Amino acid sequence: MSATVPSPAAPPLPDWERRFRAPRVGLPDWADDAPDRCVVLATADGVLEVHSWRPGGPPVQATRRKEGTSHATIDPSGQWLWWFDDADGDEHGVWRRQAFGSGPDAAAEDATALPAAYPAGLALGRGGLAVVGSSDDGYGTRIHVLRPGRPPVLLYQHPEDAFVADLSDDGTLVAIGHSEHGDSRHPALRVVRADDGSIVAELWDGPGRGVEAMAFAPVAGDTRLLVQHERRGHGELLIWDVATGEQRELDLGLPGEVASADWFRNGRSLLVAVDHQARTRLYRVGLGAQPLAPEPLGPSGGTALSATCRPDGGVWTLWSSAARPPAVRDLSGSVVLRAPGDPAPGSVPVEDVWVDGPGGRVHALLRRPAGPDGAPLPGPLPLVVDVHGGPTAHDTDAFRAYPAAWVDHGYAIVQVNYRGSTGYGSAWRDALEARVGHVELEDVVAVRDHLVASGIADGSRVVLAGGSWGGFLTLLGLGTYPDRWAVGLAGVPVADYLAAYQDEMEGLKAFDRSLFGGSPEQVPDRYRDSSPLTYVDAVRAPVLILAGENDPRCPIRQIENYLAALAERGVPHEVYRYDAGHGSLVDDERVRQMRAELDFAAHHLSSAQAG
Repeated sequence: MSATVPSPAAPPLPDWERRFRAPRVGLPDWADDAPDRCVVLATADGVLEVHSWRPGGPPVQATRRKEGTSHATIDPSGQWLWWFDDADGDEHGVWRRQAFGSGPDAAAEDATALPAAYPAGLALGRGGLAVVGSSDDGYGTRIHVLRPGRPPVLLYQHPEDAFVADLSDDGTLVAIGHSEHGDSRHPALRVVRADDGSIVAELWDGPGRGVEAMAFAPVAGDTRLLVQHERRGHGELLIWDVATGEQRELDLGLPGEVASADWFRNGRSLLVAVDHQARTRLYRVGLGAQPLAPEPLGPSGGTALSATCRPDGGVWTLWSSAARPPAVRDLSGSVVLRAPGDPAPGSVPVEDVWVDGPGGRVHALLRRPAGPDGAPLPGPLPLVVDVHGGPTAHDTDAFRAYPAAWVDHGYAIVQVNYRGSTGYGSAWRDALEARVGHVELEDVVAVRDHLVASGIADGSRVVLAGGSWGGFLTLLGLGTYPDRWAVGLAGVPVADYLAAYQDEMEGLKAFDRSLFGGSPEQVPDRYRDSSPLTYVDAVRAPVLILAGENDPRCPIRQIENYLAALAERGVPHEVYRYDAGHGSLVDDERVRQMRAELDFAAHHLSSAQAG
């Protein structure tokens, strides 16, 4: 009788894959009247799902969907979890609710009885009150008020983009962000009564200057609304009493601009997040007769990705840096919540790079592989220029598996906060409107050329990569600066802008009209000038395009148009199609996409060197 031969142990996963597969957890959202009950998004078996959670205990999985779940909240009583149910990641669906603490097999009822649509905000009040925003072709935006035992009441409707911003603590007032003036990039505010939709107050600062509601004061009968404005060219705060019309601007005297803010539960101080040079720092601001000097809270480096005020005056924050994976911590740095399982391996810190561009100094974040002594390797190195999406976003000193994977494979990787990015003032954010796509690429190319000239990057081995708006800029850059890139990697991109506008979700059509100054029918030349398809004849670098079959933001038809043009011209290219929407919440899929990018770049860079 022969002895049983043990099966060989599976080789350990490389660090880059371990980062993608490491458990993830978001910032808990706690119930106003039951703060020991929270909803939190966390991975379960490698898929992002909704969980119930009580501090001190393990999260309890509530949903199990093959494409995962990314939008959830909890009602003030802590009795119900609400989550958005779409089909295969297409973002078009309905809100469902299920009991706190229930599992994936529990009944999840249709919470609104409204037709499926794209979500446009949700605010939950006491006693089952809900204010639900919906967006879709044909009607633009609708906002309904729902009360138990009554049919939905239409509170607001307009063909332009709008959203539910907040509900007052006593449930009587609703703040609505809207773009009835035709510019969704610079919204206005309206406060209406929840019972009949009658207007209580209006706030708009005029063309090119938006106002956004942060939150009503968390005190019954308090009519103060915390608002972000940009009256002096960067994000700042004011407190607007919607009953009296009084506005109190808060000059915090801090560098950077306000990214978000919320009230401490007593309504006498604020928790403020400030973006400055790709880091986000937290501050406490007291509200006396004169605002107190901002008190720094938490770590001075890295980025507070999100934060929440607890009833005891404490603060929870989801914090990370480029080198250190995120966890939910209190202000002492103690971990409040960490997803169970092996944590992600750390990575290298970022280096700040400042480059003089055609529109001013451009800020970029560089990561390089470390040598035996821990210092960054000298160049020239192969370089990935990773272009962020948005465009109204910016890259930060925060942990991400994507750039860390490139570093593990010997690449330097740089992330550019081009004109169009947030965090650097209103003029920087809006500069791209002069010539959409081309303005951003001027900054991207300036940083690329600087790293090549300084000897950090090998100019013959530069990869241009990005997802969403970054994917759009990747394809546009391959056609408008064809000599700068050896490979292009475009994830869920805008590739044919005219076709993209026809097929995309209604909210993005409003965004594009604001960006370009009209629809393709009104300003066709502007759309053509910014469309990657216009420049496809000049593309020389091999291109990999990753596309979601159900993507409502960068729809598949316009990508197919671009792929057909590449094929007709004999440009080397591949397409990676996956059954989801604008990205994936599933770890297996994220790993497959990362591997596809790594393999494509390695193959074509080695082929170019051999040639």
